[in-house]
Parts: sequence; structure tokens; C-alpha cells
Amino acid sequence: MGGWVWMVIPAVVIFGGAVGENVRGALRTRHERKLELAKAAERKQLALEAANRPPEPVCGCTHHLAKHDKAGRCHEVVEAPTAWDAERKPLQYEARQCNCQQYIGPEPLGTVFAQELTDLG
Repeated sequence: MGGWVWMVIPAVVIFGGAVGENVRGALRTRHERKLELAKAAERKQLALEAANRPPEPVCGCTHHLAKHDKAGRCHEVVEAPTAWDAERKPLQYEARQCNCQQYIGPEPLGTVFAQELTDLG
């Protein structure tokens, strides 16, 4: 009965490390997949939230609709470069009115009230 134990011990020592590595590798792969799935679910949730938000009324000049008058001209003050170095990088800035000529962003919709349809018949 004791003879087979001496054959099992070397097999466990030799092959036990390989089995352990396989198990650790499988667990690592599973963990990485779980992390990827969690990140994908988070990206999906952020995309759904962004899809449900109405568009921001921001013009191509990056200013809000509130900064434009009825004609669409922008009244925001911006920093414009006035001096450049030899590599054409701005060195000095000056406050100027935004030169946007017309608001081109999304038009906000007014509030709409609609009564429920009722069956009169």
C-alpha cells in the first residue's frame, strides 16, 4: 500500500505547479473579462444618459445662446493674440469682442402643451 504513495508525490510536485499556473491564468483572464464588461456597462450608461439630454445651445464660437443677441451676433469678450514669436506661437493677448457673426447652434424648442386625447364616442 505504501508503494503507490511514492509515485504520487513526485507527480503532484511536478504537475502541481502547472495546474496551479493554469488555474491562476484562468482566474486572471476571468477577472480581466469582468473588468472589461464593467467598463462597457459604464460606457453604455453614460451614452444613454447623454442621448437623453437635450443639446446644449452652444454656437460654433463655443459661446452659449444667451451670449448672442436676437440678430445672432455674439457679445462675449475673448482673448485674441496680438504678438507672435519666430515659431508663430502667441506671446501676447488682448481682450476683444468675439467676432462670431451669427449664432449657428441648435435652436431650443419652446415648451409645448398638448391635452390628452379622449374618446368622445
